Amino acid sequence: MKKFLFILCLINISYPALSCTGITLKSRDGAVVTARTIDWAETETNNIYAVIPRGHETKSLLPDGSQNGLQFTARYGYVGLGAERPEFIIDGTNEMGLNAALFYFPDYGKYQQYDESMRNITLADLQVVSWILANFATIDEVQENINNVIIVGVEPKSSTTHWRIAEPNGRVVVLEIIDGTPTFHEDNIGVIANSPNFDWQKTNLNNYVNLMPGTASPTNLGSDKLTSFSGGTGMLGLPGDFSSPSRFVRAAFLGNWVIQQSTALDTINQAFHLLNNFDVPLGLDFAAGKAPVKMPSATQWTIANDLKNKILYYHTMFNRTIRKIDMNNINFETVPFQFSPLDDVKTETMIPVQINE
Repeated sequence: MKKFLFILCLINISYPALSCTGITLKSRDGAVVTARTIDWAETETNNIYAVIPRGHETKSLLPDGSQNGLQFTARYGYVGLGAERPEFIIDGTNEMGLNAALFYFPDYGKYQQYDESMRNITLADLQVVSWILANFATIDEVQENINNVIIVGVEPKSSTTHWRIAEPNGRVVVLEIIDGTPTFHEDNIGVIANSPNFDWQKTNLNNYVNLMPGTASPTNLGSDKLTSFSGGTGMLGLPGDFSSPSRFVRAAFLGNWVIQQSTALDTINQAFHLLNNFDVPLGLDFAAGKAPVKMPSATQWTIANDLKNKILYYHTMFNRTIRKIDMNNINFETVPFQFSPLDDVKTETMIPVQINE
């Protein structure tokens, strides 16, 4: 069987093209919002949303190119955004409010070696999100079952991945596979990026202990008095580049110091505004003039999940209009399995302003 097109896109991958950033925010009314960018500068992928009903059967892809790995039947229905194939859900939420999302993790993760004799419990890394959403209602259930599967990469030259898993009560963990062993990290700061590993990223925050909201106080330098040119100088030194450690630091401080919003919808809007800070302009991932394609952005889409109310929101590089999928309007017992492009038309929505004469 031919390997899926998305796998072919990952061969000979250029790591600078991978720069996804995730945040978790909480509103004062108890809602939890997980949000992230999906950044891929190598090529425009076939970005889709998928609706998966209860009872839908999925088989995992294997490194030999066949689709004869772990087979699982959806206990819970779910909705997610993915690339190329509906099996490859990158970020989604199930009807219990559990959210799971994939992030690239080059050079630091290491899966188990593929063993053909264990193919019936072998799960492709690009299908872990689907497996979690189809089978589990809580993080504890994922932790209890993670050792019942063997997660492998289906293309040796592609990057490894790690995952964020979040509950509607606000608990968030990061799952990483280091030297073949699944490891869960409690994510109490609500941030995930790419490499290095999560513990390193948290430790690195100590390098920015001087950052604070507000404006730096005046200080004397010899006989001269130094004052701020503007407000916000408490954040001087916040890294602004697009490397994974810098994005992690930026997301951690911005996400934890913004004003907490009253409602879930207000928090959704806040999440999109925050993630505007992480949009990667196409061309910055490569040497000047070496970008391989022409797209509006390397950030192909952005998603925000309201886990309490079970509503997914997204916009894309082609159309910044926010669209939503309300899972409360879906009967996962009867809805057919389906998937569709994120953009019906790849143009920005522009509304003319009526001028009174």
